[in-house]
Amino acid sequence: MYNSPFMMLPGISPQEFSYLRSATTGLNERELNGFLMIYQSKRRNPDDMLLYCVLGFFVPGLSRFLVNQIGMGILYFFTYGLCAIGTIIDLVNHKRLAIEYNERMVFESLQLVKIGSSMQY
Repeated sequence: MYNSPFMMLPGISPQEFSYLRSATTGLNERELNGFLMIYQSKRRNPDDMLLYCVLGFFVPGLSRFLVNQIGMGILYFFTYGLCAIGTIIDLVNHKRLAIEYNERMVFESLQLVKIGSSMQY
């Protein structure tokens, strides 16, 4: 576990670690390195999401824009975070927001790696 390349990801939780291990089974070393490079650039750290949610009181919808929920971000922006109630809920659920986003990025990164490896052959 400690020698795993996933451990270099900041703020990785055991849940995310096990999800990454199961999602990347069957990848060779080159594909795994490509996956890590793509995933690392797209991933949101749950600890950083807490900061983005706090900043959501000053820039409503910031956390929603950062997890590609553009519609909710616009709604939060024009309603001041649904009168700050939505921003408070996001503050409480910041880890869930990051985990759901990261799971989508795992799928997207895997698709990019598979497309890249199929184009090389």
